[in-house]
Amino acid sequence: MRVLVFIAFTCFASLSAAQNAIQLEVYVSGFTQPVDIANAGDDRLFIVEKAGYIYIIDGNGNWIPQPFLNIDPRVNSIASERGLLGLAFHPDYANNGYFYVNYTNNDGNTRISRFTASTNNPNQADPNSELILLEVAQPFSNHNAGDLNFGPDGYLYFGLGDGGSGGDPQNNGQTRTALLGKMHRIDVDNGDPYGIPADNPFVQDPTTADEIWALGLRNPWRFSFDRLTGDMWIGDVGQNSWEEIDFQPASSPGGENYGWRCYEGLSSYNTNGCSPASQYRMPIHVYANTSSVGCSVTGGFVYRGAAYAALYGKYIYADYCSGRFWSLEPNGPGNWTNTELINSTNSEFVSFGEDQDGELYVAGINSGNIYRVTVNCAAQPLPDISAEDNVLSAPAGYNSYQWLLDGQPVDGATDAIYTAQEGGSYSVQVVDGNGCSLTSEPLAIVVQSLASLGLESLTLSPNPFADQFQLNMSGKEPADIRIRVQSAEGKTVWQRTAQVGQASAEFLIELPGRPAGVYLLILEKDGRQLTRQMVKQ
Repeated sequence: MRVLVFIAFTCFASLSAAQNAIQLEVYVSGFTQPVDIANAGDDRLFIVEKAGYIYIIDGNGNWIPQPFLNIDPRVNSIASERGLLGLAFHPDYANNGYFYVNYTNNDGNTRISRFTASTNNPNQADPNSELILLEVAQPFSNHNAGDLNFGPDGYLYFGLGDGGSGGDPQNNGQTRTALLGKMHRIDVDNGDPYGIPADNPFVQDPTTADEIWALGLRNPWRFSFDRLTGDMWIGDVGQNSWEEIDFQPASSPGGENYGWRCYEGLSSYNTNGCSPASQYRMPIHVYANTSSVGCSVTGGFVYRGAAYAALYGKYIYADYCSGRFWSLEPNGPGNWTNTELINSTNSEFVSFGEDQDGELYVAGINSGNIYRVTVNCAAQPLPDISAEDNVLSAPAGYNSYQWLLDGQPVDGATDAIYTAQEGGSYSVQVVDGNGCSLTSEPLAIVVQSLASLGLESLTLSPNPFADQFQLNMSGKEPADIRIRVQSAEGKTVWQRTAQVGQASAEFLIELPGRPAGVYLLILEKDGRQLTRQMVKQ
């Protein structure tokens, strides 16, 4: 038998910048067995401790020492998978002050309750305001699940494990009258103490409990909704062989059967009395239960924050035992790409949370740390630069550019394309969508000589340009210079011959109506040629 075990010792995330795409930065430390992270629609984070406490980290990252809620006396947290396990705030929390918790009471039963925040102090809740919505007997001390979340429809969803022991000996996952081994959906704004949504999938089925939204789950310890799409993602802890991620699109009417105890992951487990695998909703991703990969999935969130473009739209999850983190994202109809993000080697990451902006955090139950998930800049690909004659080009799409000559910033050279004025070793420093400052490998170039055309100065502005740009030149002595602008296809689209002397000669080159793209400015004299690359936007 395998269970999720909480071990009390201190450890820290060990990171290898060369290998890991993300970093886990300690945000606040000092908690005792933190197991959940939630936000109330403002800049605070609420940290749930297993023993029965909820604390607040304010918008400045300060831990408020007075608990937001203390229900330690009514929580049984002695067993490894019992305790105060989940927290969700009502969608209208700012006005009604309601929040909901999932905990194991002193009789060992799962309790879903509502509490109310103080009207006088937003950082305090009234422990005597408890309204018990539901209590479910637990036959064993493990597989309690523990998560609860409001869906985009305003209803409260919560998961219950199969009741524990191992192998679901009571067949709760497939017993439709049992609440264990299921996902549930209830209306907390109507009914006494709650109502059943009229469109719950089994409300007209007398053989199935009305609360049930989906069935066939072993221990859905953590699940979440994509804040953009409304899709549900479930991390269901496996038995001995497979950990699984289940996916329910926002368009689903509910009623999925995810297969446990008949199937574990994609494999048969105990198919006595079961239907063929095609009759169940199989997971979108599984990974083997091994010492090197992991043994207990910690479901996470689809990243919808603004700080790290590299993570956007990816489902981030972890394994409690191995400390590995992965991302999962769609790759065509019915296909998914799974990518390892970090192998921290720590056994402690039990729960993810989002702040109001969609940035991700993770709780370390053993260290007591709340970590912020960030991109590892050292793992981001460096920009490549190229040169054609004197024109240096960097990839488009970065937030900012700064060209460097022999390691020193070039004044005013802050575009993706730069025309070098002298030879040397050039590189570009950019800031990408993750906020990472990245510097390309240096590229040595030799600048075409102005002197070969009898010129002393040459400036172009702006580059890139819209419909026109200014060409300024001066020479050592009067000379006729042929000026041409050539398209990428080699067609001359503008030309004239002008005399350039010691005084600066100014030319306004207009290309209205021409398509966007790369153009070459070509200067010619006595068979010698000088080119500059221009970009029309």
